[in-house]
Amino acid sequence: MAGKKLEVLLTGGGGYIGSVLTELLLSRGMRVTVVDNFLHGRSGLVGLCAFDALEIVRGDCRDEALMRKLLKGKDVVIPLAALVGAPICDRDRVGAVTTNRDAVRMLCRLAAPEQKMLFPVTNSGYGIGEKGKFCTEDSPLRPISLYGQTKVEAERAVLDRGNAVTFRLATAFGASPRMRMDLLVNDFVYRAVTDRAVVIFEGHFKRNYIHVRDIARVFLHGIDNFEAMKNRPYNVGLEDANLSKIELCEVIRRVLPGFVHHEAAVGEDPDKRDYIVSNARLLAAGFRPEWDIERGVRELVKCYTALGQVNPYGNV
Repeated sequence: MAGKKLEVLLTGGGGYIGSVLTELLLSRGMRVTVVDNFLHGRSGLVGLCAFDALEIVRGDCRDEALMRKLLKGKDVVIPLAALVGAPICDRDRVGAVTTNRDAVRMLCRLAAPEQKMLFPVTNSGYGIGEKGKFCTEDSPLRPISLYGQTKVEAERAVLDRGNAVTFRLATAFGASPRMRMDLLVNDFVYRAVTDRAVVIFEGHFKRNYIHVRDIARVFLHGIDNFEAMKNRPYNVGLEDANLSKIELCEVIRRVLPGFVHHEAAVGEDPDKRDYIVSNARLLAAGFRPEWDIERGVRELVKCYTALGQVNPYGNV
């Protein structure tokens, strides 16, 4: 409709990805309603409160009455709210199921057929990949962790609903107003800056990576190209960044030459993530990432210089 601003409902908009995405949507002239319980305290949205087009609702994405009310008049729905990662899902299994899966199923039921939905999933849904074989969107989904299982089940509901696009995100990295320092690249760079060393396990296990700002950009690309992309899943990662932990350390060392890593004989990834991913479908849809890992490492060094000594797993 000419002259009408696109109306977006974004759950989890105060989080690591959400705070970056909210700013990008607002900068493109959209009206954004964020629903977040601000579980992690300090909000990454404070700097955006000057935007008249931003509405912030402190609430729970599992609240059916609230979500039914907020869905009215929205053109696009982006359910970002989730317990992210295997460790937190194992600590709160009920919260993982009700937030990551059931709340998304509820939105699929409540949303009108014409309302567009864009939903983030996770590459960990592929489980343990086949050696030397790229995971594509047609590869079998064999999640090992509860986190992977809930996201895969939610994706199925979204795609079955139709009028939707799903993004299977690689491991995120980069600075955000609501910083996460438990993510692999972010954690390794923090240790490189503060300790100049890291101890790694399963050093040859590979995974794919994507910068948080490129994640935000891919949602915008999905909105702009929705009709051409709808009703399909898309892997979202860097084609040249199917890296092992050892290879990641080597990239960090190019920026911080004094950084060293040591391999431990014990320890394992709860998701057992060991796969290489093809992002060819997304590239064919016209999306090009802007951030490689080395650029992200340089950004993170500046971020940690500004933050100073902080608890790497606390809120910052």
